[in-house]
Amino acid sequence: MSSEGFLKEMQTIGEKFLLKLQKLPKADPVEIVSFCVVLLFIVTVLLLMIIACSCCCYSCCSCDGRPDHRRRKIQVRPITH
Repeated sequence: MSSEGFLKEMQTIGEKFLLKLQKLPKADPVEIVSFCVVLLFIVTVLLLMIIACSCCCYSCCSCDGRPDHRRRKIQVRPITH
Protein backbone atom coordinates (compact mmCIF):
# COMPACT_ATOMS: atom_id res chain seq x y z
CA MET A 1 0.00 0.00 0.00
CA SER A 2 1.43 3.36 -0.97
CA SER A 3 1.68 6.25 1.45
CA GLU A 4 -1.08 8.12 -0.40
CA GLY A 5 -3.39 5.12 -0.12
CA PHE A 6 -2.58 4.77 3.56
CA LEU A 7 -3.27 8.45 4.23
CA LYS A 8 -6.55 8.24 2.32
CA GLU A 9 -7.58 5.19 4.34
CA MET A 10 -6.70 6.91 7.63
CA GLN A 11 -8.69 9.97 6.59
CA THR A 12 -11.70 7.79 5.77
CA ILE A 13 -11.47 6.03 9.14
CA GLY A 14 -11.16 9.40 10.90
CA GLU A 15 -14.21 10.76 9.12
CA LYS A 16 -16.26 7.70 10.05
CA PHE A 17 -15.12 8.03 13.67
CA LEU A 18 -16.10 11.71 13.80
CA LEU A 19 -19.48 10.90 12.26
CA LYS A 20 -20.07 8.25 14.93
CA LEU A 21 -19.12 10.74 17.65
CA GLN A 22 -21.55 13.31 16.27
CA LYS A 23 -24.39 10.76 16.21
CA LEU A 24 -23.58 9.39 19.67
CA PRO A 25 -25.82 11.71 21.77
CA LYS A 26 -28.88 10.58 19.74
CA ALA A 27 -27.94 6.88 19.72
CA ASP A 28 -29.55 4.00 21.58
CA PRO A 29 -27.98 2.96 24.89
CA VAL A 30 -26.87 -0.35 23.35
CA GLU A 31 -25.03 1.48 20.58
CA ILE A 32 -23.36 3.80 23.09
CA VAL A 33 -22.16 0.86 25.19
CA SER A 34 -20.88 -1.05 22.17
CA PHE A 35 -19.04 2.03 20.92
CA CYS A 36 -17.43 2.49 24.35
CA VAL A 37 -16.39 -1.17 24.47
CA VAL A 38 -14.75 -0.95 21.04
CA LEU A 39 -13.03 2.31 21.99
CA LEU A 40 -11.80 0.79 25.27
CA PHE A 41 -10.44 -2.23 23.37
CA ILE A 42 -8.51 -0.03 20.93
CA VAL A 43 -7.05 2.08 23.74
CA THR A 44 -6.07 -1.04 25.69
CA VAL A 45 -4.29 -2.59 22.71
CA LEU A 46 -2.38 0.62 22.01
CA LEU A 47 -1.40 1.00 25.66
CA LEU A 48 -0.18 -2.60 25.86
CA MET A 49 1.86 -2.12 22.68
CA ILE A 50 3.51 0.98 24.13
CA ILE A 51 4.27 -0.82 27.40
CA ALA A 52 5.69 -3.86 25.58
CA CYS A 53 7.88 -1.74 23.31
CA SER A 54 9.18 0.34 26.19
CA CYS A 55 9.96 -2.76 28.31
CA CYS A 56 11.71 -4.42 25.39
CA CYS A 57 13.77 -1.32 24.66
CA TYR A 58 14.64 -0.83 28.32
CA SER A 59 15.75 -4.42 28.78
CA CYS A 60 18.32 -4.29 25.98
CA CYS A 61 19.36 -0.64 26.36
CA SER A 62 19.94 1.57 29.34
CA CYS A 63 18.20 4.93 29.68
CA ASP A 64 20.81 6.78 27.63
CA GLY A 65 20.44 4.40 24.68
CA ARG A 66 23.68 2.46 25.11
CA PRO A 67 23.61 -1.29 25.71
CA ASP A 68 23.83 -2.30 29.35
CA HIS A 69 26.44 -5.04 29.58
CA ARG A 70 26.01 -5.49 33.34
CA ARG A 71 22.65 -7.18 32.82
CA ARG A 72 24.15 -9.99 30.76
CA LYS A 73 23.53 -13.38 32.35
CA ILE A 74 26.64 -15.15 33.57
CA GLN A 75 26.68 -18.89 33.85
CA VAL A 76 27.80 -20.09 37.28
CA ARG A 77 29.73 -23.33 37.33
CA PRO A 78 30.36 -25.45 40.42
CA ILE A 79 33.85 -25.43 41.89
CA THR A 80 35.72 -28.65 41.30
CA HIS A 81 38.45 -29.74 43.72
